[in-house]
Amino acid sequence: MSLKVRTVFVFATILVAVMLGVSVEEPGAQAQSYRQVEGWAKLPAGVEWGQVISVDPDPTGQFIYAFHRSEPPILKFDMAGNVVESFGDGMFAWPHGLTVDDDGFIWASDGGRDGLGHQVFKFSPEGKVLMRLGTAGVAGDGPDTFNGPTDIAIADNGDIFVSDGHGNNRMVKFSKDGTFIKAWGTGGPRRGEFNLPHSIAMDSQGRLFVGDRMNGRIQIFDQDGRFLEEWTQFGMVSGIFITDDDTIYVTDYQQEEAILIGSAKDGSIHTRIEGLNGEGIAIDAMGNIYHGEVTGRMLTKYAKQ
Repeated sequence: MSLKVRTVFVFATILVAVMLGVSVEEPGAQAQSYRQVEGWAKLPAGVEWGQVISVDPDPTGQFIYAFHRSEPPILKFDMAGNVVESFGDGMFAWPHGLTVDDDGFIWASDGGRDGLGHQVFKFSPEGKVLMRLGTAGVAGDGPDTFNGPTDIAIADNGDIFVSDGHGNNRMVKFSKDGTFIKAWGTGGPRRGEFNLPHSIAMDSQGRLFVGDRMNGRIQIFDQDGRFLEEWTQFGMVSGIFITDDDTIYVTDYQQEEAILIGSAKDGSIHTRIEGLNGEGIAIDAMGNIYHGEVTGRMLTKYAKQ
């Protein structure tokens, strides 16, 4: 292909991608297109959106949970975008991370504000509190305290991982019953150090992907906290979601201002959805994206084409 023909081809590819709302990172990549579904999330009368900080699907593929900074903080949506259940009223000082495990239990972190919060809660699917980690209203770095916990991930064996990031710069591991096992990390830019670990996800191998936001990278660890790898191509990571086939979705509102979609196996990026300003991200069984917006205060669905 001549330089002139190649230039025309690249320009045309970029133009089409912009029209579709995505851009292609590299020739030959399996780029995908998405369509925003206007007005998908419908709130009940009397409920208003707060900052939508986290989103996650339930394991049945029938519902999407959104965690926002308003009352009630946990909203359960059906596939038509209707709220079918809500809970957590009056419990959270500063809602932050939400994860639904493989058994359908909901885990939510309270980042804490004004001497309140600094806890992680486990809820039943009906909203009953089953476990509390951390000490209510106490900020610390001990085995039973957090300082601004940001996200939660649950391993196949039930072990609990918490990114303790808005006040501390560490990862904390607990057993299934909530017994403290270990913590690792401190503030800094080196491997195994953090500057606001903001989000966690696990791949099919059980590796931990930690969005080290202010260091502009993802750090990858095994479940004993051993550093494996770091990736800087995903920008200042706010949210991470990894599907069963190891497709990784990352949202960055500070540097890339986009959702970046690629491979959790090798770190390659094949699709971008540009101009977005959000932190929470989740994917349903059909590949549709649910994006929690903090400044825009809404939950947006992007349907896969």
